[in-house]
Amino acid sequence: MRVLLADHTAAAVTPGTTIDEGGIDALYASDHRLVRLNFVTTLDGAANGPDGRSGTINSPADHRGFAAMRRAADVLLIGAGTARAEGYGPARTPMVVVSTRAELPESARGPGVVLATTRASGAVEGGATWICGQERVDLATVVARARETFGPHVLCEGGPTLASELVAADLVDELALSWTPQLIGGGRGTHPRILDGTDVEVDLTCRHLLEEDGTLLGLWRVER
Repeated sequence: MRVLLADHTAAAVTPGTTIDEGGIDALYASDHRLVRLNFVTTLDGAANGPDGRSGTINSPADHRGFAAMRRAADVLLIGAGTARAEGYGPARTPMVVVSTRAELPESARGPGVVLATTRASGAVEGGATWICGQERVDLATVVARARETFGPHVLCEGGPTLASELVAADLVDELALSWTPQLIGGGRGTHPRILDGTDVEVDLTCRHLLEEDGTLLGLWRVER
């Protein structure tokens, strides 16, 4: 993978340098409290493919970045709709699934998976069920409990509605975004952007930009 820009790593990385898995891990590592969004999109901005899944628009290069971010994270944060659509299952990294329903998507049930929901859902607080809000899920509470339980580095993998709400609540520190070299077309109802729903206006600063086989992998820091 080729480095186009990197200004935040302790390693000696210069534009044009080719890096291996260890170099990729170094670029995505973090030793402080962090909420990072990770998305893949086509060049025309679609966050999913013809089948409604992001998995059909990713690439081997995007997967390398995805794997590095998972290795760096203490806990994954995912919306129930995305967990259901993408067939998420339990992972090596603990996972918190956000839902207004009282149960997890079937594929996501298993050890290391927590449901974060509302009191209105009828769910009962327990080790694998967190009540975080009355009618709406309080995302600040979810993030705080995830950090307290699993560790400071939270990686959110979507979907677009959850991501938009996290940004609107000023809970996001970084955005990792990959562009794969393909076009999808269609409308936002079928192919949403990486944020969908809540209006936001946020400035970001580029931390690194990588390239491999036409896929671009970027990382941006939210300006505060």
